[in-house]
Amino acid sequence: MILEYDKSMLASIFGVPLFRANQIRRWIFSRKVSDFNLMTDLSREFRLSLIERFGSVFHGKELLHEISDDFTEKLLIEWLDGERVECVLLRDDRGHRTACISTQVGCAMRCVFCASGMNGFVRNLTRGEILEQILRLNILLPSEERLTHIVVMGIGEPLLNLHSLLYALDEVTSVDGLDLSIRRVTISTVGIPAGIIRLADYVKEGGKGYKLAISLHAPNNKIRSSIIPENKIHNIQEILNAADYYFKQTGRRITFEYTLIEGVNDRPEHAIELVNLLSGKTAIVNIIPLNPIKDSELKTPSKQVIEQFVNQLKSGGLQVKIRMRKGDKINAACGQLRRNATKNVTIQ
Repeated sequence: MILEYDKSMLASIFGVPLFRANQIRRWIFSRKVSDFNLMTDLSREFRLSLIERFGSVFHGKELLHEISDDFTEKLLIEWLDGERVECVLLRDDRGHRTACISTQVGCAMRCVFCASGMNGFVRNLTRGEILEQILRLNILLPSEERLTHIVVMGIGEPLLNLHSLLYALDEVTSVDGLDLSIRRVTISTVGIPAGIIRLADYVKEGGKGYKLAISLHAPNNKIRSSIIPENKIHNIQEILNAADYYFKQTGRRITFEYTLIEGVNDRPEHAIELVNLLSGKTAIVNIIPLNPIKDSELKTPSKQVIEQFVNQLKSGGLQVKIRMRKGDKINAACGQLRRNATKNVTIQ
């Protein structure tokens, strides 16, 4: 897969000047071309060599392309080994065009409110497979548009595949990539303290300071352990200590994500606990009303309960945002993505 190689490696492989590799990058990133035959400023001989070695820019197979009535688009991609992931293009009325991407086939975190881990974990995605999702979603946009944001909130735990993820993100945020601002890239984690520290050290040592979102989802360890099994290994205090380290090393404000689940973590006393837990931290709380998933009895709280919970957080001095539901009618909203383990989708 050509996306596994940076431009220096490409130039070395084919024994060509670096500017030839730069030409290929312009076709892929700027002109949204995935067919080597269309890269007309390359010699025919060079194009044939690229085809012989790689076949095409993309190695995955697009099995399904769904479009919701809110213009959210979801792709189901099958890789060469037959494994699959989903990724999503989100649009809003502010002109944001956001790619939500996956980092693993399946997920080992097994959060009870998320479909992504229901069929278990299979493997990490390669850096090229992560990059391919971004480029495929970018191609869905009209020629005059390009992606404005990336959220690493799809299938998998990003911090358990950090090396491959950072390569892909560094490629798309480079000037000769999509030239995307690092402030418009968010990595979301269930809360892996060692991974958070590793990411902080990466930034401290000169790496790009991407935004960090931590999936908290509960105000205490008892509730969190009941909905996020990983909390039995790394509890809330360990996660908050790692978050403090990240902020100290990077100066970047952290987002704490909180999925509201009826009767589980949505009561007034839970809001008070959350205020006490996060008081004094430079952070944003992102409230996510539960997106229902098949095979789960968990429910979304009423609008009144959601408003009451949010108002209590604001009264306690926390900065709060509510995540708007997008793509739920095609199971593309937060927590609804699956790796489609049954492998019974008909190619469109």
